[in-house]
Amino acid sequence: MNEIKIIGLTHKSVELDKIGEFHVDDSQIQSRLDNLVKKTDITELMYLSTCNRVEFIFTSPTSVDDDCLLNFFHSFNPNMDETQLQFACQYAEYHEGVDAISHLFRVASSIDSLVLGEREIITQVRTAFEQSKSFGLTGDTLRLVVEKAIEAAKEVYTQTNVATKPVSIVSLAYRKIIDLNIPLDARVLVVGAGKTSSNMCKFLQKHGFNNFIIYNRTMKNGDDLAKNLDCENMPLAELQNHSTGFDIIVSCTGASQYIFTQELYENLLGNDKNRKVVIDLAIPNDFDRIIADRNNVKMIGIEDLRAIADKNLKEREKELVLCDKIIQHNLEDFRSTYRERQVEKAMSQVPQLVKEIKEMAFETVFARELNGLNKESKEVLDKVIEYMEKKYIAGPMKIAKDILLDEQLTKD
Repeated sequence: MNEIKIIGLTHKSVELDKIGEFHVDDSQIQSRLDNLVKKTDITELMYLSTCNRVEFIFTSPTSVDDDCLLNFFHSFNPNMDETQLQFACQYAEYHEGVDAISHLFRVASSIDSLVLGEREIITQVRTAFEQSKSFGLTGDTLRLVVEKAIEAAKEVYTQTNVATKPVSIVSLAYRKIIDLNIPLDARVLVVGAGKTSSNMCKFLQKHGFNNFIIYNRTMKNGDDLAKNLDCENMPLAELQNHSTGFDIIVSCTGASQYIFTQELYENLLGNDKNRKVVIDLAIPNDFDRIIADRNNVKMIGIEDLRAIADKNLKEREKELVLCDKIIQHNLEDFRSTYRERQVEKAMSQVPQLVKEIKEMAFETVFARELNGLNKESKEVLDKVIEYMEKKYIAGPMKIAKDILLDEQLTKD
């Protein structure tokens, strides 16, 4: 299983803003991943990108050393400068073999998430695999790993209390808002209409907020959210002309540069001196942090949620023992499945080998003797050889599977 590897930058070792530098727009992701495969010895590849991690799950015949890491990140993004490359290599987490599989199981089960118990991650893992599969980058091995990771995650969610009243990044931000006792008629300016912004607005709407306006780069996505919120949707380019004020800003885009500069924020404020609330859930941030220093504003970002996440983790630590047992059980199951699949893959080569031996026997080794046979004798011989071919393949396959089964029963 050493072919299975993971390279990633996560919230455990890197500031979330830094992780944001490794997120890639959907329009570029396929070309980036294709180039990564082309420039390395990666045979299968999956790219997982969330608000608190960027991870590459892949298969490769060679281990990863410092030179490989440097080539890896440079191949993924040739525009990285030397400082960025050195940073990536220094803080990248690396997992190989059983460790890599265990890590992905823990990620899918939310055990390794910034917020323990958030269910969104299982969908994110599945979606990441399907996206990479659509690019033609995945194969049988990653399919097996991801399927088992999702199976393990479902067991964790159903057999433990780790996801009881799950607390996601969005719901953590929502709770912050509720604690501020903001009037329900507050003007909510929404920038970005992706899943995170949509979920945040659904929380606010459910609580009673009803005065929304949306600005989004893609009008269709914005229209869909606007319909649900019963509000107006505007092109993002028109944000600078917004003149009806705001009390809350919810922003989560995939922009690589700040959406809100100090100049834009001042224009949006006008003469309004009242305290405002900003929910910046973008990675990298949509707001220049200088805004929080110069204005009467309560700014809530992902980094601000770490303290709550840490408290959440402590409260649920007792569930981690049971979670680990479930992970280990599924890991052992995967070992058996993987070994059986390796046997099947090896045995799948047998028909071609038998065919080659048969051709050599007929055309070279016994060519003279076969030429002396009549038509009927040759037909009988062909049937005998065909029958033997089938038995040669089925027999060893059954024996190999029985051996694997006996080994597993002995361990149990």
